[in-house]
Amino acid sequence: MLVLHYTGMKDCASALHRLTKEEGGVSSHYLIEEDGTVLQLVPEKSRAWHAGQSFWRGITDINSRSIGVEIVNGGHDYGLPPFPPAQIEATIRLCRDCVDRWAIAPENVVAHSDIAPSRKQDPGELFPWDQLSAAGVGLHVPAPKIASGRFLSAGDRGQPVEAFQSMLAAFGYDLECNGVFDETTRLATIAFQRHHRPAQVDGVADASTIRVLHTLLTMRPSLL
Repeated sequence: MLVLHYTGMKDCASALHRLTKEEGGVSSHYLIEEDGTVLQLVPEKSRAWHAGQSFWRGITDINSRSIGVEIVNGGHDYGLPPFPPAQIEATIRLCRDCVDRWAIAPENVVAHSDIAPSRKQDPGELFPWDQLSAAGVGLHVPAPKIASGRFLSAGDRGQPVEAFQSMLAAFGYDLECNGVFDETTRLATIAFQRHHRPAQVDGVADASTIRVLHTLLTMRPSLL
């Protein structure tokens, strides 16, 4: 797997200090600075402690089978600044190299928020997943226009909710298909929107969100 993060700290120096000190309790294989400089902090064949408590497609020990890439960005706590073009270009080059060498499937290129929806928001809704996908890294499809109409949201119950939950679970998220649009379902929906339908991140399963999820599933029959 390939897991992308933002550092969520005020600057690169702070992030580098935390990622390289034992007391920080966290590490990653790579750190990408705003100017595109790539620092390798942990060998790819060694475990880095970047995923934390997480889940994706039945896997819980994600640190043991993933490459972690930290991208210097203040994140939501610092105003969610845009990612500089040089930084994204370097990210694409590095990620493309990783997925080619390790034969990482597109559906296993994920955000930290995908694997830990209740804890994490990174790399956030401004991260350009579409640019990575165009370069052969990960999955992306254009989202239909957001419009009014039927939707599913917190508190709803019934077979449509269960069907939506089944789709999220088939895609990789950790949730129970119980027919109740509970908090776990809402958080998984937010994580999916951040990655695949970032125009509106609200945890509501509207037609646009459901269409994108269905399209992604049909693109990858192995997920069904």
